[in-house]
Amino acid sequence: MPELNLNKSKKAESLYLILAALFIASLVAGNLTFQKFFSWQLFDWYTFELSVGILPYPITFLITDIISEIYGKKRANRVVIAGLFATVFVLLIVSLANVVPATDWSPVDDTTFSNVFGLTGVAVSASMIAYLLAQLVDIRIYHF
Repeated sequence: MPELNLNKSKKAESLYLILAALFIASLVAGNLTFQKFFSWQLFDWYTFELSVGILPYPITFLITDIISEIYGKKRANRVVIAGLFATVFVLLIVSLANVVPATDWSPVDDTTFSNVFGLTGVAVSASMIAYLLAQLVDIRIYHF
């Protein structure tokens, strides 16, 4: 019987790791793709223009709700904080990449890279403040 509980525990931890990875990937992807916009005509009379970065964002809330339900508030909060650290790390890498000069043969020159990722620091910083507040409030409300 103890072996059965051990297998359940391993499966539960594997699921938690997968959910955490999907959460962090969704968060980082949203922050990296926020500058591209697309049109979506919902009605004949109205077209939405949205950032691609908004697409993975709702997934983060779904995942924290699932983690909250299965693993509790403490582990959901840990994933949110881990997502913040992952985003800061990616932001540092992108900032470093923006500073170092591209080689002559690079398919992406400095100007193109800067046009795509140059505003990342400002936008991601603002996004992370909103994200952190929204996620932590969502988790608290979910457990209320």
